Amino acid sequence: MSRPGLSGLTPGELVAWMSDRGERAYRARQVADALWGQHATSAEALRTLPAGLREALVDAFRLDTLGDTTVRPTDGGLTEKALHRLDDGRLVESVLMRYPARGARRERATACISSQAGCAVGCPFCATGELGFARDLETAEIVDQVRFWQRRLNAEGRRLTNVVFMGMGEPLLNTERVLAAADALTDPRRFGMGARHLTISTSGVVPGLERLVAAAPQYTLAVSLHAARPALRDVLVPLNRRYPVDEVVRAATAYAAATGRRVSYEVVMIEGINDTPADASAIAALLRGRLAHVNLIPMNPVAHTPWQPSRAPRLAAFAAALRAAGVTTTIRRNRGLEIGAACGQLAAESAGLPSPTAVALRRERLARESAAALRA
Repeated sequence: MSRPGLSGLTPGELVAWMSDRGERAYRARQVADALWGQHATSAEALRTLPAGLREALVDAFRLDTLGDTTVRPTDGGLTEKALHRLDDGRLVESVLMRYPARGARRERATACISSQAGCAVGCPFCATGELGFARDLETAEIVDQVRFWQRRLNAEGRRLTNVVFMGMGEPLLNTERVLAAADALTDPRRFGMGARHLTISTSGVVPGLERLVAAAPQYTLAVSLHAARPALRDVLVPLNRRYPVDEVVRAATAYAAATGRRVSYEVVMIEGINDTPADASAIAALLRGRLAHVNLIPMNPVAHTPWQPSRAPRLAAFAAALRAAGVTTTIRRNRGLEIGAACGQLAAESAGLPSPTAVALRRERLARESAAALRA
């Protein structure tokens, strides 16, 4: 990783690099055309450059920071999940979800990308949390996941329409690089996606939220809520012990006020744990009157938990209770279950399953902690 990724450079930095070598600014535009227009990954794509400059550029930068990539399709090819190996051997995942046109709604293609290798938050229903935290991704490593999927869509004559930072890792624990990647993706001189088509998700890192409030970009903000009762959220989102849910929602509400954009609150629904009438009442009380939308998402089964996804009748009742309280709510259908498309599942599979003893101990601990939280 001694050479930085070329896609992590700003246009100004690329012009400065050229200037340092006595090259004129139009050479930087030629590189940008190859990098962002063709999504180039090799020196062969830089044919407009003189051979000496092309060699110098390749010596100084990596044109692609993603190594070997395995892709698994499902949903009749509408969903694909990629497992990328980085230069240091770390594994990260990204997902492409295609949505065909329906009625007045145009077709969409959404990439879900990772911001870290592993995750330090440790939400127990998430396979990434089981992996632990390895390191933050560089800006180019984040952006190159998007370029990977755009190359795949180029072959279909399609354009990526949305990007969500909802893959492996907590984006606002890697704030500088995530925001730099978001700048690259929304810069008309680079990827050129509209800011409103980009979503940044967080489990509730308040300093990162405050940074977004100050900048007030037009990105969509998604908060991984999962529970409004503090004792239960301590179990489901351990970060709640550091940044309590009330503080998180206050910061998210400030973002909504600064941008005029509603905040999405994500709730992974777990049978008998956070899908009770008491949980619906707590979320309604927390979000009523705010510029907010709740997404209810059935949990993807994870081996190390004793839990199961909420069944359809409980989901419907929960959604109805929130709507009756004036909170806009949708139930989201999971995609890619057959290929382990939930965060971290492919990487965990490649890393090797934990021992049966470790799984049993983890399941026992989670059952004990969740039972105590439900009594609180």
